[in-house]
Amino acid sequence: MQPVVALSIAGSDSGGGAGIQADIRTFNAFGVFATTAITALTAQNTRGVSAINEIDPDFVESQVRAVTGDFEIRAVKTGMLAGAATVRRVGALASQGLLPHLVVDPVLVATSGDVLMSEGGIEAYREALFPFAEIVTPNLSEAAVLCNVDVRDVTTLDHVSDLARTILATGPLYVLVKGGHLRDATHPERSPDILLSRDDLTVLDGPRVNTTNDHGTGCSMSSAIAAGLALGRSVPDATRDAKSFVLAALASAANWHLGEGRGPIDHLGWGE
Repeated sequence: MQPVVALSIAGSDSGGGAGIQADIRTFNAFGVFATTAITALTAQNTRGVSAINEIDPDFVESQVRAVTGDFEIRAVKTGMLAGAATVRRVGALASQGLLPHLVVDPVLVATSGDVLMSEGGIEAYREALFPFAEIVTPNLSEAAVLCNVDVRDVTTLDHVSDLARTILATGPLYVLVKGGHLRDATHPERSPDILLSRDDLTVLDGPRVNTTNDHGTGCSMSSAIAAGLALGRSVPDATRDAKSFVLAALASAANWHLGEGRGPIDHLGWGE
């Protein structure tokens, strides 16, 4: 069997839990061959990010063109893009048709709370990249920032749906707002996501896994969706598969003790 190929355009996590490292493992878990374009190098571990070295947008573009000029890329995901110039450069590549089945994970803040996007990045996402996305996958905090809303005011699924509608208006075909940070007092044990298109709104519900090992869940969710699209799945089906994958990876790593902070999830089913 010859595998299909997907591309991740994202930053490197030296701690291995998120970023390019998580994307590669996720693609591999789905039987998809991983190619990469690295946008930033981070010095980080389970406790936080201590340094970031952005890659020049020209070199990011060189990586993308090297890969797309040789491989048949079936799907692409973007993760940490670090700066507005890189966001706009990736948007320009998407406008040229080089990034099929584009999954945009607008990485703005790390699990640890460290800021991962420079000034102007939010506007660049909305103006230059979202219009070319098949699906945009912000978490709750990122969705609130993108919509100029205080996340503390987002307390119900109706509020989450409003955020998704605002982001959908910027041009993507689908928006997935991940509800892992929603603290719904009526259902504290659940972790619902909202998947919205112009024709449909779907609540993807699931149990909340009680663990501090959740570093890289957003990266893994978006790369799992990209893997599904590369394999020919529809956006709704790929998203459901991705949610099940991340849930299983969280549960499998729930009792791991890797590092002293928020640990990684189990992409490869080692704990099953």
